[in-house]
Amino acid sequence: MASDVERPRFSSISKDGASSGEIGTEQEPLLKNGSNEVEEYSVVSAILPFLFPAFGGLLYGYDIGATSSATISIQSATLSGISWYNLSSLQVGLITSGSLYGALIGSILAFNVADFLGRRKELIVSAVTYLVGGLLTALAPSFTLMVIGRFIYGIGIGLAMHAAPMYIAETAPSQIRGRLISLKEFFIVLGMLVGYIAGSLLVDIVTGWRYMYGVSVPLSLIMGVGMWWLPASPRWILLRVVQGKGDAQVLRKVAIDCLCQLRGAAIGESAPQKVDEILSELSYMCEEQEATLAEVFQGKCLKALIIGGGLVLFQQITGQPSVLYYAATIFQSAGFPEASDATKVSVLLGLLKLIMTGVAVLVVDRLGRRPLLLGGVSGITVSLVLLGSYYSFLGDVPALAVVALLVYVGCYQLSFGPIGWLMISEIFPLRQRGRGLSIAVLINFGANAAVALAFSPLQELLGAGAVFFIFGGIAILAIIFIFFYIPETKGLTLEEIEAKIL
Repeated sequence: MASDVERPRFSSISKDGASSGEIGTEQEPLLKNGSNEVEEYSVVSAILPFLFPAFGGLLYGYDIGATSSATISIQSATLSGISWYNLSSLQVGLITSGSLYGALIGSILAFNVADFLGRRKELIVSAVTYLVGGLLTALAPSFTLMVIGRFIYGIGIGLAMHAAPMYIAETAPSQIRGRLISLKEFFIVLGMLVGYIAGSLLVDIVTGWRYMYGVSVPLSLIMGVGMWWLPASPRWILLRVVQGKGDAQVLRKVAIDCLCQLRGAAIGESAPQKVDEILSELSYMCEEQEATLAEVFQGKCLKALIIGGGLVLFQQITGQPSVLYYAATIFQSAGFPEASDATKVSVLLGLLKLIMTGVAVLVVDRLGRRPLLLGGVSGITVSLVLLGSYYSFLGDVPALAVVALLVYVGCYQLSFGPIGWLMISEIFPLRQRGRGLSIAVLINFGANAAVALAFSPLQELLGAGAVFFIFGGIAILAIIFIFFYIPETKGLTLEEIEAKIL
């Protein structure tokens, strides 16, 4: 292990393209000419490094979908199969939000352990907490143990939502990075849909809620085993090289092996050169020192935090949880009695969310981040104004509310849904990425909890129409923020984003 005084510093690539492999002090930015080379990769080899981290999102979404039906099942005197089914509204709220508050704690934990563990090990720990939390919740003999299980499961959510986008961003080829990270959002929505479907099938079975939560156990096992098999992020390994946290040549070889496993045979003999390019850029960008808390709020990282944190904040405070809260009421008032059952409405909306997320996945690397954000949030603004109008003075036109609801869901999944997670995973500098992204995830879950907590009191005080108009006004502010602050990162490598945008 190199000491703090003897931290290695790789020299830049020599003119003939070979790395000198020496410790040096002179670096030249590889991006000075604005080059943007296409990364060679095998499609088959790129699937698994995305798939197993994406299971973290699938398990997050599944929890949302399953809980909506589990809270119905667990309160049934005949179907719950327990003696403590007569729960108060506060107790139901603890079951529903227990995983959310666990996710907040998971985000805080990630701030301190992410760079030490690395992205891969953090996802393995996440899979273990998913497994323990799912088992404890499904087998809980008492309300207290069930809430503890929900809390532990939530810690897994916080860790997974922090590490998964980082791992995917750092291992994916730049030309499909946006598509793969957006596809993680697709997996979140897919998990929600699977949870809604499982809930609708199991809600009439005795102790059905136990089976609903139990489904997460084999899924978490798949995630854990898959992450154990996958290699570490080469960029994280190389960050340890420039920070002197291991033998430089040994870690460089490990990074080359990991990159070859991630890219497949298509990368050929170019893996060592690619690794040396990343090393040279890390040295040039002065990544030698480990990031401190103060640095997260300075310089490049502060700019990234404003971009990413602002985006995920607007993602929540434009009312996404609250709009879905009114879904069943809107469909019932529109004359769809068969859709008045919450589980059926949820499946319908889940299908729409899945389809629109699929559209975003297909076009994000072709159209770019900014056009989808500006167009999608504009649609969200219109839908919120329509919902406010419906609840204020157009209550006799329920079809308007249905259209507004569907437009909102569709536009959210084209914009905030996938691109919020995409931007926070690629915008932070590598050295501060772990801590910066943990703050962004904390903002996301914190704002979600705040909106969920404040909505009912605001609705009672001001009325639903006024609240939706307020959300619409916030959405207009979001458009202004996106227009002036959100950069276009389409097609850029992570190093190019740091060099050109921050």
